[in-house]
Order: sequence, then C-alpha cells, then structure tokens
Amino acid sequence: MDEIRLLELGAQHEPLGDALRAAVSRVLASGRFIQGREVAAFECELAEMLGFAHAVGVSSGTDALIALLMAAGIGPGTEVVTTPYSFFATAEAIVRVGARPVFADVEADTMNLDPEAAVARIGPLTKAVMPAHLFGRAARIAPLRAACATAGIPLLEDAAQAIGATGVGTGWGAALSFFPSKNLGGFGDGGAVVTDDADLADRIRLLRSHGASEKMQHERVGGNFRLDELQAALLRVKLPHLSRWTAERRRLARMYRERMGHLPISLPPGDDGCVWNQFVICVPLERRSVVRTYLEKRGISSAIYYPTPLHLQPALAFLEHRPGDFPNAERAALESLALPIYPGLADESLARVTDALGDFFR
Repeated sequence: MDEIRLLELGAQHEPLGDALRAAVSRVLASGRFIQGREVAAFECELAEMLGFAHAVGVSSGTDALIALLMAAGIGPGTEVVTTPYSFFATAEAIVRVGARPVFADVEADTMNLDPEAAVARIGPLTKAVMPAHLFGRAARIAPLRAACATAGIPLLEDAAQAIGATGVGTGWGAALSFFPSKNLGGFGDGGAVVTDDADLADRIRLLRSHGASEKMQHERVGGNFRLDELQAALLRVKLPHLSRWTAERRRLARMYRERMGHLPISLPPGDDGCVWNQFVICVPLERRSVVRTYLEKRGISSAIYYPTPLHLQPALAFLEHRPGDFPNAERAALESLALPIYPGLADESLARVTDALGDFFR
C-alpha cells in the first residue's frame, strides 16, 4: 500500500522540470545572484496576479513580518495585538523588534484571531494589530481595520499561509512566505510584502538592504532581507500555475467536507475564499493520538498544527501567561489534526483518508 504523505511536491514539480532547470541556468549565466532582473520581474508578476500595486521580495516570511514591523516603527516600549495560535514566527517577529506581543483568543471554529477579543486588547501602548490568516483562511479583517483606523495604528497581516485568499491584504501590508510547503513554495526560503501603499513598499525596499538608499549610504538600520535571484527565477516558473493549484485545493477541501460530514469530528467551516494551505479537523483530545496511530498504520500521514499555543511556549515565558488564559487556542492545540491536501493528491487517495476515518469512528 502506497503511503499518502501530508505533502508531496513531486506532482507539482515534475511537469515543470524543464522550465525549472532553464530558470536555474538563466541565473547561473547571468552572474547576478542578488536583487537583479529575476527579482524585479517576479515582484511585478506577483503584484499583478494578486491585485496589489506593489510586491517586495524578501528572504523569508519571517523577515517579511520583521520588515513590516520595522517599517511601522514598532520597537521597544510598544505592543502589538496578535493571535496566540499560529506558527511561532508570528510572535517571534514582534519580540525580535523589541516589542511585546499582546495576545487575544481565537475563534473556536476558524482558529483565526477573534476580532472582538483583539479590539478589546488595544491599549495605549498598542502600535499595531497583526492577525495571522491561518491554514489559508482569511481572518475577519473588517472589524480590525475599523478599530485600527480609530486608534490611528496600522493593520499588519501575517498572510504566510494565505496567498491569494479572499480578503487578504486590505490592511497596510501583508507578509507572504514561499517556504516549500506553502501554496506557492520555493526551493528554500523566501517571502514578500504586498501592499497598495507606495510609501510602505519604499520602506521595505530600503530595510531589506540594510537600510541603504544607495551603495554604502545607509538611511536606516535595516537588515539583510533580500530575496535571491535563484528563488525568484524558480518562483516565476511556478507562479502562473498558482490559480490552478488553488482551485484544486478548494476542490479537495469540498470533497473532504462532503465525505466526512457525518463523522463525530469538527470540520473546518466552508469558505469559498479559503486557499487551504492545510485541511485541519478537530478530534476530541482523548482520541486524537489513537486516530493518528490508526491512520499511520494504514499508510496515511497527518500532523498537528500547532501542539503548543504561543502563549505557552517556553521562549515566551516572560509574558507570564498561564494555561486557561486563551481557552479556544488551547483547545485547538489539543484537538487539531491536519490531513493531506495538495495539488496532485488523487481522489482515490483522499477517499482512502476519509474511508479510514470512517472505519475508525464506525
């Protein structure tokens, strides 16, 4: 019995092999490996495809967040309201610029930042609100955008998992990731900031190159946040296929929901605008580990995103949170289970996953 992996990139890459190799050869022949024509072309193509005025390539999704925070003037003595349930980089970026993450609980069904809870956490030291669009689903942005406008602070978006999702990018700027497992994955690390604000785009371009306006002329303290030419060239090959891959993810998600609606598990809500970077169900805590073992014995991979909420991570112990502070995030950590979803996942393989779950709960 063939293994059904959580992610299999071969189905994406094999048909593009010649074009990918040509892109590598083109960069090697150019002799230019940092911020050249490939990066500039990729930025234009990415902005056009996603409908933004500007896209600025950077070295990773994490660095995109850091650059966004730096561009907003976030630093020591300031606070950023954010989610306790996301990949660690969401909170880590805030700490790395010297600010303090202020968590608000997530919605029980979407696992995204609860806007009402977040608005209640805005205080005199708050200098930004930063939701994460988790698993490819846009958070409810409108209430956050209105609250930020009232407070005179920017809305910054962690869209690392949600490239192309409906509703993403209506704040000041959004951070994307091109980590290989993302919907538009590179062959290493990479990221971008997308925005309609020309001033923000200029700030990110300055910050990504050590704050230099020209060689050896540094206007601000920035960082080395540049996107490599090689990654940009490879991403340019994959970018035209993103819409088709997104449609495939949405079709697979519909199949999952149709085939598992009768099971005693919690399914992610239907959402036509979601791009389904992950398909995450919730299984009662006392059965989750048993379910994972059962699936593994049947050759089916799964994963837990995320086993520990951010406010209980050891690295953030200085925030002095305790279990029970954010119950929805803690419950998600105890019950969430990601199932395989990716372009190229055969319908028969998806049926094997759902049949196995059906057999378990019979």
